[in-house]
Amino acid sequence: MSDPIVTLVTSQDFPQLDADEAGLPDALRDRGLEPRIAIWNDPSVDWSQAGTVVVRSVRDYATDRKGFLEWAESVPRLLNSASVMKWNTDKHYLQELAKRGMPTIATTWLEPSKSFGRNQVHTRFPAMGDFVVKPAISSGGRGTGRYTSTDALSRMRAITDAMHHLERGRSVMVQRYHEEVDRSGEVSLIYLNGLPSYKVEKEPMLHPRFEGGDTVHEEIARSSDATEQEWRWGERIRQSLHSYIKEQSGRDELLLFNRVDIVRGGPNDEEEFYVMEISLIDGSLYLSADEDNLSKFADAIAVRAFW
Repeated sequence: MSDPIVTLVTSQDFPQLDADEAGLPDALRDRGLEPRIAIWNDPSVDWSQAGTVVVRSVRDYATDRKGFLEWAESVPRLLNSASVMKWNTDKHYLQELAKRGMPTIATTWLEPSKSFGRNQVHTRFPAMGDFVVKPAISSGGRGTGRYTSTDALSRMRAITDAMHHLERGRSVMVQRYHEEVDRSGEVSLIYLNGLPSYKVEKEPMLHPRFEGGDTVHEEIARSSDATEQEWRWGERIRQSLHSYIKEQSGRDELLLFNRVDIVRGGPNDEEEFYVMEISLIDGSLYLSADEDNLSKFADAIAVRAFW
C-alpha cells in the first residue's frame, strides 16, 4: 500500500516553498506521507491525483483572486476549503467579526464604486497621528503603508497610494496606526485542527519609513508561551469565526490551520486586545521559529491525510 499523498501548494515566486516551510516535506515523509510540491496555477498539475492538498506559499493569490478561487473550487480535497478561503481573501471579513462583537481596529473603507476624488480621500484620513493605508485584498503586506497625518508630504503619498488602488477597482482600508504595536508588537496564536497549538510574538513591521508599494514586509517572530488571557481572547475570536462559517454554509468546518493575530489594547483603550487579522490561506505559521512548531504542523497534516 502506497503512502498517502500530500501536495503542498505554492506560487511561482516560491517554487520550493517559502524558507520558513523548507523542512515540511521531510517532516511529512517521516510521518509516512508522500509529500509533493505544486504551483497552484501550473496547468500541468493533475489535482485529482494530488491527494490531500495544503495551501501554503500562495503569495500571489491577490493578483488573480478570481483565478485562484476558481482553482480552489476545482480541487477535490483542499485544506482549508475554497469557501473559507474565499471569505478570507477579502479583509471585509473584519466587518463580520465586528458584527459578532469582536474588537477590531477602527477602519474607514474606501470603495471604488464611490468614485472618490483626491480631496475626498484626503478628508477621510485621520487629522492626527499615524495611519495605515492598505488594499482589502492583499497578501504578505503588499501595498500596505504607514503615513503621518500631520506631515504634508506623507499625507500626499498616502493619497496617491489610495488612489492607485481605487483606480484599479480595489477597496482600500484606512486605519489609525495602533501605537501599542510599537510598544509590545503583535501576537499570533496558531490553531491546528481546531486546537490551540502555539504562539509567536512579532516585532513591528510598519516603521514610519514603510510607505506603500509591492514589497512584502519582513516579519521577525519568536516563539513564546501564551498567557491564559491571550488564549481566552483567541478562543473568543475562533468561536466567532466558526459561528460565521456555520451560518454561511449550514455546517461547521474543521480548519487545518488558523492564525489569529491580536494586539494588546493601549492604556486608554477599553479592550484588552484587538483583532488585527485572521489568516486561513497563506499566512506564515512560523514553523522555523521553533522546531516544535514544524512538528506540530506536520502532525496536524498527517491526521487529516490519514483521516
